[in-house]
Amino acid sequence: VLLVNPGLGDKLLCGATDQLLEGHAAPEEGRLQPVTWEEATEEEERRLGVRLRLSFGKPLKQVAWHGKGDYFATVVSDNSHLQVLIHQASKRWSQAPFRRSTGQVQRVLFHPRRPFFFVATQRFVRIYHLLKQELTKKLLTNCKWVSSMAVHPGGDNLICGSYDSRLVWFDLDLSPKPYRVLRHHKAALRAVAFHPSYPLFASGSDDGSVIVCHGMVYSDLLQNPLLVP
Repeated sequence: VLLVNPGLGDKLLCGATDQLLEGHAAPEEGRLQPVTWEEATEEEERRLGVRLRLSFGKPLKQVAWHGKGDYFATVVSDNSHLQVLIHQASKRWSQAPFRRSTGQVQRVLFHPRRPFFFVATQRFVRIYHLLKQELTKKLLTNCKWVSSMAVHPGGDNLICGSYDSRLVWFDLDLSPKPYRVLRHHKAALRAVAFHPSYPLFASGSDDGSVIVCHGMVYSDLLQNPLLVP
């Protein structure tokens, strides 16, 4: 994983980003970590914006940022409890949130507002409470193999795409089973996404198409989401 400061936008923010990453003081006692953190020293890498490099020793599947921008999670191709790691950029610290493996992890996501962490394995999505360090909910996707996952900006709805060409919508306040299953694609789904502000969600598939659907989530919690393909 390369941490890059792209130098875009506000110059003060770019400077503050570098200050945060460079202001790290190494602890006196060397702590054992599952990955190695290295500073980018080569002049070319500094010029390209690379600030830190993390070496895992195994191929990476995914990187997911936390909304506040200091933490990020990674998934590697591995079956051990180290396949999911959570990292803190300012402290250059990595840790494994799980003591044992619960299956092959496909995707992870941070909740946009609350301290929840979504972990999608082949057939289930587990939701963990990061502060209490406990499992709060297990969602049954009814899919053969989950490929992708996205959480609504409001935080109460989740969509998953699967290799058996389904898209499942969960209302997290309702039930651990899907609220709706959409079968519009003819091939495996590779990616799903919510629009950050409009009531839209999209899915991309191996059939060469991207389908955008209307998905209205109401502030009234008693009213179910309205999905219009």
